[in-house]
Amino acid sequence: MTLEPGDFTVRLSAARNRAVGLMVVSLMQAMRCVELTRLANIAACIMRILGPRLHEHHVARANLVAAFPEKSTAEIERIALGMWDNIGRLAAEYVHLDRLWAHDPAHKQAECVEADQGSADRLLRLRDDGKPALIFFGHLANYELIGIIGSQFGCDLGFVYRQQHIAAIGNMIDKLRTRSMPTLTHAIRSGLGAGREIEQALKRGAHVGVLIDQHVIQGIEVNFFGRRCKISPMLAKLARRIECPIHGARVIRLPGHRFRCELTEAIEVPRDLRGRIDVHATMQAITSIMEGWVREYPDQWIWAHQRWR
Repeated sequence: MTLEPGDFTVRLSAARNRAVGLMVVSLMQAMRCVELTRLANIAACIMRILGPRLHEHHVARANLVAAFPEKSTAEIERIALGMWDNIGRLAAEYVHLDRLWAHDPAHKQAECVEADQGSADRLLRLRDDGKPALIFFGHLANYELIGIIGSQFGCDLGFVYRQQHIAAIGNMIDKLRTRSMPTLTHAIRSGLGAGREIEQALKRGAHVGVLIDQHVIQGIEVNFFGRRCKISPMLAKLARRIECPIHGARVIRLPGHRFRCELTEAIEVPRDLRGRIDVHATMQAITSIMEGWVREYPDQWIWAHQRWR
């Protein structure tokens, strides 16, 4: 049997991925031995130093200048540094994902994740009404907490996620998610077939969360911070097909290593002349809500990716 050069490349790549996966998982396990508040502070400090030296910092700064032409250079830099601070804390919080709900820096057994009364009431209604719902959210603060707090309230949950390229890392994150979200019944991989899986979960009465602030090559155009970008229309199409409500959810990073989760009332969806949900107008309405959230806490969103192309 002969070994083709292409076979060697594939095997070498697989071996490299296994090695990288083993190193990263070992590092994550070691990081779990460090108390969360301390680990988050260290990671934030490292990223505030390292981040501005990366190419992505220039991308973030250019995006911020275009989004906020009225802000000074100093303000733009402050937001960009705040973004790196948030990314560092997010990385630290990922390895403690299954401990976030009960974690308290002062060891007083109080939870560091809270929901305002209105959001708590809405979560309880979603849990008890026996109906499906779609929930949109973005890469704000620690967005994983949306699933954690929903699960703590007993909601039947489903989430769409992007599969990790390195299996060992993905497996560890999946385990942490499972521990922190006991009512997560549908972990749906993005890509072909995701829409069908979401539809099946909705028909069963689940509440499915979908990230909506990512570039999608074959998406529809919407306006975000005055510029055109592409977004997947899947969420609005599913809402039209199932006739289920759409809610927005966000996480806000608070001082003192705390978080607040908010859930909106069901949004008023635009409809066409036939009374059906207008897909394009609905996705624009959702994008406008997301823009408002980012404007309120710009340093808690990830500006370092190519959202506009």
